[in-house]
Amino acid sequence: MHKTAMLIAALALALPVSAAPPPDLPAAVYTDPVPDAAHPARMEVLHIPSGGVEINGVAYLAAGKGPHPTVVICHGWPGNEKNLDLAQAVRRAGWNAITFNYRGAWGSPGSFRFAQNPEDAKAVLAFLRDPANAAKLGVDPARLVIMGHSMGGWVTTLVAGEDDGLIGAGLISAANMGVMRGLDREGITKLAAGNMETLADVTPQSMAQELIAGRPGFDFLRAAPGLARRNLLVLSSDDGLSPQTDALVAAVRQNGGTQITTYHAATDHSWSDRRIDLAAQVIRWLETLSPPAP
Repeated sequence: MHKTAMLIAALALALPVSAAPPPDLPAAVYTDPVPDAAHPARMEVLHIPSGGVEINGVAYLAAGKGPHPTVVICHGWPGNEKNLDLAQAVRRAGWNAITFNYRGAWGSPGSFRFAQNPEDAKAVLAFLRDPANAAKLGVDPARLVIMGHSMGGWVTTLVAGEDDGLIGAGLISAANMGVMRGLDREGITKLAAGNMETLADVTPQSMAQELIAGRPGFDFLRAAPGLARRNLLVLSSDDGLSPQTDALVAAVRQNGGTQITTYHAATDHSWSDRRIDLAAQVIRWLETLSPPAP
């Protein structure tokens, strides 16, 4: 074989082969939408009134005239993984995605308190339901979903358990902040010390004290009766928290809930090596709530 031909053949063997995406993978996971010059996809910075201050938010707004179904994504404690790649994938699927930071977290004004976090999520939903804001952002208030990761999953349960205007609620490796894996004060304080990033006006000791004092009210099992009326997505992983969400699913079913989708992935708490899978699971579920426009 000629040396040039041999070199080309060797290089071809060395290059990675791009496999076609699985046929059941939602196109929004790996494909950009067709640009819409009249109604392009865009971002909007939000300042959302909550508890006497304005918390920070970002709206990832889908292309197209709208109004669009909208997902509110609640981050965890402290929220190092904000699932912004998930927000982008959801937007490619034709949904708006709203992310926000609780009071006292990641630059939002105020003091961080666990008890305030569900209040902040409720404030975001109220903001989106305001007719002027809904019109400006292209939000369909009749098609709102709340979703949360880790502590954000706990926030999601408490909010969705009381809000009959939501068409669905999604949990990603949710943590029951009323259980805290059964840790004692020392264990919770140690856990809190490792989750201090960007949180204002707290110490590990103050966070541990709030979690211990709030255990009965923070237990997300109390939200089961309300969640039984919702379409519920429960995603779990190999992080030790799945027994907590398993207990929640059982409680929801005991209260008559039948619209429950569950899925377990062999990955870590942040879904570090299953981000494509995470987006696919969420988008497939969202499509059962509000199918994409033809």
